[in-house]
Amino acid sequence: MLRAHRAQSYYPEEPLTPIRPRTKPEKISHRGAHQTLPENSIPAFLRAMDLGADAIELDVHATSDGVVVVHHDPLVNGPGQRPRQIADLSAAELSRFPLAPNIEIPTLQAVLDAVADRARVYVEIKGTDIEALVVRCIRESDASCVVHSFDHRIVKTVKKIFPAIRTGVLEVARHVDPVAALVATGAQDLWQEVSFIDEELVQRVHAIDGRVIAWTSNDPDLWETLSEIGIDGICTDRIAELATWSL
Repeated sequence: MLRAHRAQSYYPEEPLTPIRPRTKPEKISHRGAHQTLPENSIPAFLRAMDLGADAIELDVHATSDGVVVVHHDPLVNGPGQRPRQIADLSAAELSRFPLAPNIEIPTLQAVLDAVADRARVYVEIKGTDIEALVVRCIRESDASCVVHSFDHRIVKTVKKIFPAIRTGVLEVARHVDPVAALVATGAQDLWQEVSFIDEELVQRVHAIDGRVIAWTSNDPDLWETLSEIGIDGICTDRIAELATWSL
């Protein structure tokens, strides 16, 4: 069975893609506009952008034949079929597990083509040993992409393969040293679970020229507080409300 796929040769050093300073938090749609459409689907991403999202956030795995696909869970289910691991299926086999009628699990390449330059794409790597495949998709696209993961080793590997790409680390706890993971991995964005965000954390990340992105924040009453303490991005399931909310 084909697995990928650690890169043996790295992309050359390039200047880090800058993130333009913002006066308001970036509005990030978590898995697209999935309140009305299948999450992590191209229709959901297109709808999120139509609603006013600055960026979309998605999850990726890879098939057994090395195709990077956008899906949250490592397992897929289909009518009358037992759950299967995405990593054990070829791309052709995966097509038998649609998200909804006439809506297939998309490839990352198809999503990047659909988004183009309309929004930034935050790619969360969930599959194992697929960093090189993900970087290749991003390199072959004109979309603006940032990679992040709960597995900080993945982030470090992505930076080793492609130093110019912007990366982030996901955290679900408030560490004594909130910037340690950024320093250790070479990442620039701290994706912090929203209940652990305070002004000190934001200030410490900003002090090393990093950014703080709140996930997943669905409470409009909290958005104002996050904005006041200098949060750089808000990832939400409620992109329609956030896009029209007066930040």
